[in-house]
Amino acid sequence: MIKFWKRRVKLGKLTENLELEDEIKSIEKEIKEQVNKKFAGSLAIRMLDSGSCNACEAECNALSNPYYNLERLGIYFVASPRHADVMLLSGVMTFNMNPHVLETYEQIPSPKWVISLGDCPVMKAPFEKTFAITAPVEQHLPIAYHIAGCPPTPLDIMQGFLGFLRGI
Repeated sequence: MIKFWKRRVKLGKLTENLELEDEIKSIEKEIKEQVNKKFAGSLAIRMLDSGSCNACEAECNALSNPYYNLERLGIYFVASPRHADVMLLSGVMTFNMNPHVLETYEQIPSPKWVISLGDCPVMKAPFEKTFAITAPVEQHLPIAYHIAGCPPTPLDIMQGFLGFLRGI
C-alpha cells in the first residue's frame, strides 16, 4: 500500500485535462456574462423530448452535476413552460408528440426561443421519414439555434448555449 501511495504522490492526478479545464472555464465565464447581460442573471430552459433515444437528455443531466453545474452560471432547467425563456428540443418530431410540442411552445411567454439539440430534430439521425415522423422540426417551430451531435457532449451543449446567447 505504501508503494501505491508513493507512486500516486509522484505521478499526481492522471485524469486531469488542463487544456479542457481552461476551455470550460473560459466558456463558463462568457456564459455567465451573457446570461447576466441578456437575461438579468437567470435563463430558464424547458427541456422537451419529442421522441428520442434519451442520449441527449442524459448529456443534459450531466450539465447539472458538480463538474459543469450550469445553475451557478444562471442557467436553470424548469418543469413548466410558463417559467421558461427557451425550449430545448431533442428527438425526432413524432406524429404523436407534435401537438404537445406546439402546445408547450405556445405556453412559453414571449420573447421565446427554441434550441434544437442533437441530430434527430434536423433529420440527420438514422430515422427515415415515415407516417410517424413529422420532422424536421423547423417545419413546425422557429429554431433560433441548433446544437449538433449524436449525442452532443456536455461541452458541446455549453458551447451551443454560448453560441445561442451570442446570437440573440
